[in-house]
Amino acid sequence: MSNSPNPFVWYELVTTDGEAAEAFYRAVIGWTSQDSGHPEMRYTIMNAGDRSVAGVMTVPPEVCDLGGGPGWVGYVGVGDVDAATLRLKEAGGAIHRQPDDIPNVGRFSVVADPQGAVFVLFQPHGTDAPPAPMGAPGHIGWRELYAADGASAFDFYAGQFGWTKAETMDMGPMGIYQLFAAGNDTIGGMMTKPEHVPAPFWLYYINVPELDAAVSRVTANGGRILFGPEEVPGGAWIAHGMDPQGAMFALTSLRR
Repeated sequence: MSNSPNPFVWYELVTTDGEAAEAFYRAVIGWTSQDSGHPEMRYTIMNAGDRSVAGVMTVPPEVCDLGGGPGWVGYVGVGDVDAATLRLKEAGGAIHRQPDDIPNVGRFSVVADPQGAVFVLFQPHGTDAPPAPMGAPGHIGWRELYAADGASAFDFYAGQFGWTKAETMDMGPMGIYQLFAAGNDTIGGMMTKPEHVPAPFWLYYINVPELDAAVSRVTANGGRILFGPEEVPGGAWIAHGMDPQGAMFALTSLRR
């Protein structure tokens, strides 16, 4: 894997009830699930068709609470986890778990940017599969950072991963929404979080064929819709939700 630019390569749900969470996302997104065979914990792989998309890890409630409760975390692919972790710390980031190996899978560290948004640095063993086509159902279609200060957050990630500015959108009272690219692909946006959002975090948008139908499945299966459906520039429709265990996620589609 090249050192720059570095894309997101994996997503993981940390939750207190893996079995219930897996059932929820199977019903809402249409994912299938398979046990990873991890000898020490319940870790389930969620698939969209024949492609693995995300993992679901069950942890005790007291452990999950240390990280602020159930939530989704993204993995950024790097060429050298140890070097990337050191570089992040030198740039003001925090290390929550030092680099460690996942046998036969890769090497990782759990980190946060200088404003506190958590993510994972990941160095895979072997070659990653090519990314799914843009908009492919069941895959992550957008990544959004709610930062304490959007401008300085972009500078940090650009310095770490070679991300570049794409379109800049002025949202009036809500401030600037900065789209960013990893190479030729625009993969997400960053903004200064609203005051009511307690802490910086990354939000991940899952592609669905039709938004209204997916929203109905969220509520029918015990989840909540926090925002939307809402049309955004470019013609996509989005909604923010919370699964039954309390993890926030988002949905996106070109069709309402």
